[in-house]
Amino acid sequence: MSATTASARLVARDVVLAVDRDDAYANLLLPQRIREAGLDAADAGFATELAYGTLRWQGQHDALIADAAGRPIDEIDAETLATLRIGAHQLSRMRVPAHAAVHATVELLGRRNTGRLGFANAVLRRLSEVPAEERLARLVEGLGADERLALETGHPTWVLRAMRRTLDREGAVDELPALLEADNVPPAVQLVALPGLADPDELGLEPTASPLGRVAPSGDPARIAEVAGGAWRVQDSGSQLAALALTRARPVVAGERWLDLCAGPGGKAALMAAEAAVAGAQLEANELLPHRAKLVRQAVRSIEPQPRVVVGDARRYGRGDEAAAYDRILLDAPCTGLGALRRRPESRWRKQPTDVPQLAALQAELLEAAARAVRPGGLIAYVTCSPHLAETRAIVDRAAALGLRTLDTREVVAELSPGIALGDTGDAVQLWPHRNGTDAMFIQLLTTA
Repeated sequence: MSATTASARLVARDVVLAVDRDDAYANLLLPQRIREAGLDAADAGFATELAYGTLRWQGQHDALIADAAGRPIDEIDAETLATLRIGAHQLSRMRVPAHAAVHATVELLGRRNTGRLGFANAVLRRLSEVPAEERLARLVEGLGADERLALETGHPTWVLRAMRRTLDREGAVDELPALLEADNVPPAVQLVALPGLADPDELGLEPTASPLGRVAPSGDPARIAEVAGGAWRVQDSGSQLAALALTRARPVVAGERWLDLCAGPGGKAALMAAEAAVAGAQLEANELLPHRAKLVRQAVRSIEPQPRVVVGDARRYGRGDEAAAYDRILLDAPCTGLGALRRRPESRWRKQPTDVPQLAALQAELLEAAARAVRPGGLIAYVTCSPHLAETRAIVDRAAALGLRTLDTREVVAELSPGIALGDTGDAVQLWPHRNGTDAMFIQLLTTA
């Protein structure tokens, strides 16, 4: 085993540990740790597959570890558990020889605590002696249908049930297995060509569901000159369609005022800012947290004129001078993020069903602010990166009481993306990774009644 391969395992283990212990975000921490470790392309790829795969299948790995250890995982210290998780992933889902997976992984714990070292070695050796499929088959015996499917597909049961309810509302519940499978397939990186700065066809890349979207070539997209220069950005095509549904639902009149209520980290704000610059509109981007507002400023740095980026609670909008002040408002509401499980593998384990009511209450308050802030006849796009009905339909159902009515968003998105497959969702659009190759974005256009 080379020193760099050992470093790759250490990088993956430390990312898994930081996600568990410090609530770190893997997509932000992993590239930083790879750079700090000086990994070459091959070992960076190994570390990425190991870290993301471990996080994606964490629920299944934990069940296997608990079985082999003979104790609940909450009785295992955080560093040892993170080490066991990456070891379990190598043994069950990577083509790593068992002896290398066990020895090299246990070595990460060092020699200071022989008891911990011996425990980890024993657990991983037990896992290596019985194929993961065989051990898993025994573990799911006697479980209910949902619990069994959840363990087999690496999803929390409550998330699986939420996905089923949404698909069932479309009459597409038979697509649940395909959705769960798609959640576990690492997606290709997608790019957006910012209007006025780039031509979507200039790089000769494969198109996506968005008219401005393209599939990035393999490797670090930051190495592409057009991405480094800010004319292209990394952005899922579902997010692109959400922003474009608002900016292109009707012709823009020069001088329009646009508002991005919850702009961080800035992907949709950058696309809206580029659209505004081309059409002669003015964008204001609001973000609650200063460090996320800084990310928004970085995201729009290549666009002139740059939008105004402000910091504050979005629920303040629509009062005083800001009442009925904006022609188009994007409300990309804070949510559970269940629509981006394939891109953010740890998010399925980070949220709990008890988080949903609190988020739904915030989403409703933000929609009230948007309703106050939009001009008569103006447009609001209510967007979430979650298909959970409590965060989508239940919030939109409040629109009439706020003096809003829904618009046919399906027609707008179908015009943006000819031939796109859209389910039976009324006026709204619910995108799906297994169906559209996008995150599971929900999009509903609204206007004043």
